[in-house]
Amino acid sequence: MITFILPDIGEGIVECELLEWLVAEGDMIVEDQPVAEVMTDKATVQIPAMHSGKVIKLYYKAGEIAKVHEPLFALEIAEDTNVVQSNTPEPEKIPATSPTTSHDSAAVDFILPDIGEGIVECEVVTWLIKEGDEIVEDQPVVEVMTDKALVEIPSKYSGKVSKLYYAQGEIAKVHTALFAMLVEESTVVATPHTANNSQDKTVQSDNRQLSNKTADNIEQAVRTGKALASPAVRRLAREMEIDLASIQGSGDKGRVLKCDLSSPNLTGTNLSSSNSKQATQMTQIQASHVTGDVRKEAIRGIKAAMAKQMMHAVFTVPHFTVSDEIEFDKLIEVRNQLKDNFAKQGVKLSFMPFFIKALSLALKQFPIINSQVNADCSEISYFDDHNVGLAVDSKIGLLVPNIKGVQHMSLFEIAQKTNELIELAREGKLKNHDLKGGTISISNIGVLGGTVATPVINAPESAIVALGKIQRLPRFDANDKVVAVNIMQVSWSGDHRIIDGATMVRFNNLWKSYLENPLTMLLELK
Repeated sequence: MITFILPDIGEGIVECELLEWLVAEGDMIVEDQPVAEVMTDKATVQIPAMHSGKVIKLYYKAGEIAKVHEPLFALEIAEDTNVVQSNTPEPEKIPATSPTTSHDSAAVDFILPDIGEGIVECEVVTWLIKEGDEIVEDQPVVEVMTDKALVEIPSKYSGKVSKLYYAQGEIAKVHTALFAMLVEESTVVATPHTANNSQDKTVQSDNRQLSNKTADNIEQAVRTGKALASPAVRRLAREMEIDLASIQGSGDKGRVLKCDLSSPNLTGTNLSSSNSKQATQMTQIQASHVTGDVRKEAIRGIKAAMAKQMMHAVFTVPHFTVSDEIEFDKLIEVRNQLKDNFAKQGVKLSFMPFFIKALSLALKQFPIINSQVNADCSEISYFDDHNVGLAVDSKIGLLVPNIKGVQHMSLFEIAQKTNELIELAREGKLKNHDLKGGTISISNIGVLGGTVATPVINAPESAIVALGKIQRLPRFDANDKVVAVNIMQVSWSGDHRIIDGATMVRFNNLWKSYLENPLTMLLELK
């Protein structure tokens, strides 16, 4: 008997409400079969079984609060299912395959844990260890990339790495073995040895019966239309209006995988005519592809997330753009006066902290620029906090971390936080907290040599500004004489559902006045 431990459901979630059991005590279940529906503060989630077997005990009743990393239910499994077993309802020490003991060490598999809500796979970017290495508990072993961030996975135990199951660049599945290691026997929870031979025979007999029942249950599941598939695949099938029971799965034990849903040979009875046309079109397009020297690369991870975000923003938010130029001479002078003092305190002073501080001061008088509108455009949310996002060209793609509560920060504090976030972003080591909750964004195309742009709003935010490079250009002064002036082009994009052009121009004028005359910002400081 083993206990099924409630896994991480999402970052920061430590408990959830058990809405409904989809199984009962005594039921035979199969791997990946949904066993319970739980509700977090973000969504309703189905929990799938990791093994096939017989449900022995449910530790919670519907309506009760279940804790993450604590037992959810107990399961009796076949001997050949290869899991670490325990006779007590204690959490499993290692959620892995059954150990093969060798003197005083045991070989176990390290299972890739849940990384975040909705994430079922990730790309192995860099192994920080190699086969044969001795590692210690909590030592980082691998960097993986999801569609949200680059994440370091630490080891749960100390021991020797015996095998790496994935090569760099391959896609690893959550809840599957990531690597194998040898650990001390005392670390592994194993099934106690029974001295009575008759008991051994009884257990073996029961296990054989259980194995037969499990196989029968798999066949029955298919016959009754309960196809083997993960919740993510089931959700995708519902969106595509495909009957899973009519698909021959290519996975283990006939499990339906995502790739099976895109097969041109689908014969699902519930496949809509529109989806049939799409499948036909996709087949025709694929057939017309010319191979030759064409190189194809999958869009995944951060790039895939950015693509979806930009498509959503462009097709749902009506954009309009306002452009202007800002004279930089006085700001350059002020920065030159302050940068040595900042450097003595270990902080590099760029122009960005001035942009951010001036932006926050201007938002106090134009709160509509720091607001967001709901999907059906029936309500506007005004935010007291100015959480300013910075678009960063990192090694894993475009990231937009944001500085929280800029309105309460000094220029020095903003400079510190700006440098910290940019460095973390370029290394791909930002936390999800840094990427969430932004209210307005800045994109600095000038560092790459750009001058003018039409930036795409980082929805659900309502405005974004693109900063061009500083150029030394001729302009007329008050006496109509041509003088050389340091000029920066700026381009604003706004959500036209709640911001009109006149409001954006007035807001930009105020922001611009702070930058062209930096000392005027002192009037607003408290």
